[in-house]
Amino acid sequence: MRNRDIEKEQLVKQKAIELIGKGGLDYFSINKLAKECKISVATIYIYYKDKDDLISRLAAEQGEAMADDLVRGLDPDAPFEQGLRTQWANRYRQMLNNQTLSLFFEQIRSTLYYNRFMGAFTEKAEPILGAFVQHAVDRGDIPNLPLEVYWSVAFGPLYGLVKFHNDGVSLNGRPFTLKEKMLWQAFELVVKAFKK
Repeated sequence: MRNRDIEKEQLVKQKAIELIGKGGLDYFSINKLAKECKISVATIYIYYKDKDDLISRLAAEQGEAMADDLVRGLDPDAPFEQGLRTQWANRYRQMLNNQTLSLFFEQIRSTLYYNRFMGAFTEKAEPILGAFVQHAVDRGDIPNLPLEVYWSVAFGPLYGLVKFHNDGVSLNGRPFTLKEKMLWQAFELVVKAFKK
């Protein structure tokens, strides 16, 4: 049996994320991945049983990694505005610095692999994010809202702005680049929306 080469395994993961992000799951195959990595198909099977195993494990690993990114520096006991600002900064940085990963995420979002991604994400992030929101509710910083309402108000504007940025165009078709000033203008409006 051949030994695992950590660098090759990382290359396989990186190229798989890129291929899936660019072309979707229907386009992706182990043969295309091997060609992209300039390795044999047999080498990929050292690391993964099959295509499904590869994508499933990638989804779980990326869910954990995203959770780590999004809760970095977040104190669950922080005042609401401060904690939300930390989350916005983390999410903004994560989305802009990892556009390939964002494309991968969009491709798996409507598949069963999304459950693996969200399961891993939730397991790592839920204790911190849930505690942060609950403490804000308990202190009266924000009203007690259904999760979907809270998330839509807290992060919908951020994700909308980043989508415009990634697309490179605004609603009226003009070129668009997200500037930090715009980001924090939207953030201030979100904070105001939560005030009673």
